[in-house]
Amino acid sequence: MTATPSPSEVLRQFVRLMGEGPDAAVADLVTTDAVFELPYLLPGVPPQRPGREAFVEHLRRGAAMQRFDAVDRVSVHGTTDPEPAVAEYRLHGEVLATGKRFTRDMVVFARVRGGLITWSRTYSNPLDSAVAFGAVERVLASLTEEPPSA
Repeated sequence: MTATPSPSEVLRQFVRLMGEGPDAAVADLVTTDAVFELPYLLPGVPPQRPGREAFVEHLRRGAAMQRFDAVDRVSVHGTTDPEPAVAEYRLHGEVLATGKRFTRDMVVFARVRGGLITWSRTYSNPLDSAVAFGAVERVLASLTEEPPSA
């Protein structure tokens, strides 16, 4: 009988697989109804829908625009609660359309039950993405636009 991996072990594997493309096997680490929160999305980027299938679609859309090829500075922290874990890491990759290299510092908070991620909240600096994708002007414009009047 194989022991169920700890939340820290699951999150460490998640980070490794994300740094390898991401590898499609990362979807095998999440529940069918997992919730993914990305609080610092660029303007115009829709929030992540819940569920494994939505996560797989998110990975597919991302893979059409960018490729991750390395992860380093990985530090995974367990807690005294049996389900949460936190990972800090640096993700390296390339924008496919331009060949521009990028690096993103990431922090992921996750809740793991039965060896699968049920919830995660990922933080990264949205300006890193804006610079990588040449969207700085668009982001600045969205921050200075007047909100529509009621």
